[in-house]
Amino acid sequence: MNKHLFIYYQKTDIGRVGIAECGGYISSLLFESSAPLPDAELLETELIAEAFRQLNNYLSGILKEFSLPLDPYGTPFMQQVWKTLCTIPYGTTVTYKAIATAVGNPLAVRAVGMANHRNSIPVFIPCHRVIGSDGHLTGYRGGLALKKQLLELEQSFSQPLLP
Repeated sequence: MNKHLFIYYQKTDIGRVGIAECGGYISSLLFESSAPLPDAELLETELIAEAFRQLNNYLSGILKEFSLPLDPYGTPFMQQVWKTLCTIPYGTTVTYKAIATAVGNPLAVRAVGMANHRNSIPVFIPCHRVIGSDGHLTGYRGGLALKKQLLELEQSFSQPLLP
């Protein structure tokens, strides 16, 4: 049985974003530069509306963790990487090597990079928090400028307030 795919677009602080739902789960987050989902019906479901609410609260510094049902499609290794990405604390970064080590395969640095590249739900699955071992920003579906913007946003809202 085919599950119906819905998508809706909104203008956000990071540009026009599309969020897709399939079978009661968020399945994609699309940036302006992303290819469209041709089989999707344009409809803002309750879940998509909630996802946009959480995304906008995140972009405003109000929300630091998402509570959405997510269903990215990928291999078991990719699923393991994405689950690990969701444990990276807001406002922090880790290296690809650290993620590879965390999933039990310290030599799988390139495979971790490929899992990040294939992440269909960026931001909600925070692959933007993964950086090169030299501290430099590397690849991001929405572009390096957006990756930098998201990291700077998190840094600005994770600084402790002075007494």
